[in-house]
Amino acid sequence: MKREIIQTQDGSTTIHLMDWNECYHSKFGAIQEAQHVFIKNGLSLFENKTISILEIGFGTGLNAFITFLESKKMHQTIDYFGVEAFPITADEVLSMNYVSELNAETEGAVFEEMHQCNWEEQIVLRKDFLFTKRKQFFVDIDDLEKYDLIYFDAFGYTVQPELWSTAIFQKMYNALKINGILVTYAARGVVKRSMKEVGFTVEKLDGPPGKREMFRARKE
Repeated sequence: MKREIIQTQDGSTTIHLMDWNECYHSKFGAIQEAQHVFIKNGLSLFENKTISILEIGFGTGLNAFITFLESKKMHQTIDYFGVEAFPITADEVLSMNYVSELNAETEGAVFEEMHQCNWEEQIVLRKDFLFTKRKQFFVDIDDLEKYDLIYFDAFGYTVQPELWSTAIFQKMYNALKINGILVTYAARGVVKRSMKEVGFTVEKLDGPPGKREMFRARKE
């Protein structure tokens, strides 16, 4: 599949899959989307806590890197798991401008380590931030009551509807602890119905720039 690096409207980069006309992040602003969906409406609910996070779609590493930066400000201890079936290339990693756009030059080595570290091996990025990458298809996730927070950042429903199925959300529900939260940029009716079918309580929130709405789901 043909791929290209593009600049989004907030100045940050993303990867555009040309055959699908699908991007890893919002063309209206990759960093703005991550901050709004996953930090503001997810991570910030757990300030001053120790939590475990599962990211569905590690991709460019943007969500993980922003979480690393923001969790220090929120006095959190994080055990982070990023699942990805098709890792991006080393050249693509070097083309991402997140370190400079986030004014995080002092932490640039952390972003590189997230991509260069071994799969299936836990590393210590900071004394309060453990990190593990898992090379895995989402359908093969079988964790049980392990996570406090899930970042659901799969490719869009229009190109990969199977990733938004009831079967996948059942796996997400099973993986969360009681009172755990799942946040996603999506806001389709079919997605909401799948979430509710497996037991989630679903809340519709204002979306990031360029998108009217998003979902936050809770396991009660």
